[in-house]
Amino acid sequence: MNDRLKRLYGVLEEKSLDAAFITLPKLIYYFTGFYTDPHERFLALVCVKGEEPFLCVPALDREKAVRSASLGSIHAHEDGQDPYSVLKGRLPDGIARIGIQEEHMNVKRYQAIMEITGAKQAVGVDDELARIRVIKSSEEIAAIRRAIVCIENVFRDTLPLVKPGVTELDLVAEMEYRMKRYGADGPSFDTMVLAGEKSGLPHGVPGADPIREGELLLFDAGVFVGGYASDLTRTFAVGEIGGKRKEIYDAVLQANRSMIEAVRPGVAFGSLDAAARSVIGSRGYGEWFITRAGHGFGLEIHEYPSIHGNNTDPVREGMVFTAEPGIYIPGLGGVRIEDNVLVTANGAEVMTSFPKELTVIGI
Repeated sequence: MNDRLKRLYGVLEEKSLDAAFITLPKLIYYFTGFYTDPHERFLALVCVKGEEPFLCVPALDREKAVRSASLGSIHAHEDGQDPYSVLKGRLPDGIARIGIQEEHMNVKRYQAIMEITGAKQAVGVDDELARIRVIKSSEEIAAIRRAIVCIENVFRDTLPLVKPGVTELDLVAEMEYRMKRYGADGPSFDTMVLAGEKSGLPHGVPGADPIREGELLLFDAGVFVGGYASDLTRTFAVGEIGGKRKEIYDAVLQANRSMIEAVRPGVAFGSLDAAARSVIGSRGYGEWFITRAGHGFGLEIHEYPSIHGNNTDPVREGMVFTAEPGIYIPGLGGVRIEDNVLVTANGAEVMTSFPKELTVIGI
């Protein structure tokens, strides 16, 4: 049993569980080395106290699981077969208390698992799983670095394509084509290219809006490489922009730097948010900083921690997260500058290297 699985079994002891069911495919990969997207089919890593862990997989993924999983017990179910009957046949009697991923488990599967196990109680293990995953190994950090290099190359290749008449979706298409050319598994989230007023929408959706001179242009994109994510945002000026747009850009840039400077092991995550928010507030734009200051990432694009003012958890060496303060003003536009940060023994290493001083794109 690998070290990660041993720590998972430690959760069973900590929470007094008879069994745990890990159902998120990315988490199954984390613990076993086997990844698949089962779509609507049932997939689970099952850990029973005092027994070896096993996988319950769709039959069409069985051979892949045999080749890649770091455990030998694999049970497959055919299409049209009840997967819970297969699972029940492998479970011992006497299971009373189980652990589940509350944030992933749907009601139908929850009810089926409770029925076949005969368990009287199910408890969430999401927080415990997050603690296991939050400190990244050297191999995970290396994969994240590859994902960062990939998306930075995509940004560099795409900027020269910004021309009059080009639309947001034109640029999205070009970026996602280049992601694959540079070796990405795929985007780590929906690629965002937002022009003009739409840059003021934190979760805006690219459309047929043309790029215009004198406006802000926001790129927010990332990729998966080797299963691990990157997440990069830069905001550009298309030609010369007005004074207020420059003001908010400078405020966000200083907030980004202040947040990163505040990173060191032992401080509360809330203090990082406060470091960014105090800069933006001092410039008179506090009411327009409407998002959290960052989030963890790795196998998923959003992982623990969530960096907001109420998070009192301590920063720890080996964590990886984003630093992404922003200002979003309706009718004018917005600025977000996002870096990927690794916590070191003495502070922070900024893993992203794409320039973040204001870049003016001439068109």
